[in-house]
Amino acid sequence: MAQVIDAETIAGEDEAVFALRSLQQAHANNRQYEASDAELLQFYEQMVLIRRFEERAGQLYGLGLIGGFCHLYIGQEAVAVGVQSALKSGHDSVITGYRDHGHMLAYGIDPKAIMAELTGRGAGISHGKGGSMHMFSTEHKFYGGHGIVGAQVPLGAGLAFGHKYRGDGGVCIAYFGDGAANQGQVYETFNMAALWKLPIIFVVENNGYAMGTAVSRGSAETHFYRRGTAFRIPGMDVNGMDVLEVRQATEVALDFVRAGNGPVLMELKTYRYRGHSMSDPAKYRTREEVQDMRDHHDPIEAAKQELLKRGVSEDKMKEIDKSIRAVVAAAADFAENSPEPAPAELYTDVLVETY
Repeated sequence: MAQVIDAETIAGEDEAVFALRSLQQAHANNRQYEASDAELLQFYEQMVLIRRFEERAGQLYGLGLIGGFCHLYIGQEAVAVGVQSALKSGHDSVITGYRDHGHMLAYGIDPKAIMAELTGRGAGISHGKGGSMHMFSTEHKFYGGHGIVGAQVPLGAGLAFGHKYRGDGGVCIAYFGDGAANQGQVYETFNMAALWKLPIIFVVENNGYAMGTAVSRGSAETHFYRRGTAFRIPGMDVNGMDVLEVRQATEVALDFVRAGNGPVLMELKTYRYRGHSMSDPAKYRTREEVQDMRDHHDPIEAAKQELLKRGVSEDKMKEIDKSIRAVVAAAADFAENSPEPAPAELYTDVLVETY
């Protein structure tokens, strides 16, 4: 005999579905953060800093001054700047994968210390022992920089649990990519975070390609913001190439999480202009595709055009670019002229405390 489902049950299910989609609706109602001219100018400066820094890092890698792996953030600047501009610096915590330089710069960490870390110098943020993929700054509550795909997500839940345990009101932002979104540990973390109502925002930086595999070839469900539905985690679909949209969506997510409602999953659709890493020629996509993104969706150019509409002069933005180029050049010079770590550093930071 067929099961009969009454109207009350259906209504209850509809209410549950609405509750899960309510953040998406709130985001759809108002997609743009109302930034003042000063705020937008600051966002623009931060994005340009990340772009110019990463371009210089690519040059240093080509010269052999940066070894190992190096994953550049060029094209994705609006994600880090938009999200982290909404955080309480030194209060909320951040954890990410190995494409981490941009996040650190957006958090206001000294470019000299980051570039010195990239070149393996003792003046680096992790004393030259972390390199490109494993940078930390506990002072800024930035917890890496992780080389294992998806490993930062459960660690992020631990950071969120720490915020809840201490009752400090902090929120953890756990960034991961579209490739990491298919890792089992991600879903174990979703379940635990939802069950315990942990103060965490999961941010999927969907740049379209997990290393060299297009999302459509590697994921059955390509709408990543829906991935938390099974765990009753509300999702948000966000244009990650628009810094004002990213900032507004982050405000909505933070309000929800800080109110004690548990986690949020944000999918930020973005794009990287370079290969997965410096060793990737990116032959899996056409030059025309990349150029189209540069020409029509570039986050820095979009911010520049908005500033021009507001009356900020072209000369002002040229001054900003010139100033940032000088900052990046100084960071590169500092890194190149800094000494390597002393041999004794091999024995530090191995164990917590002594016994």
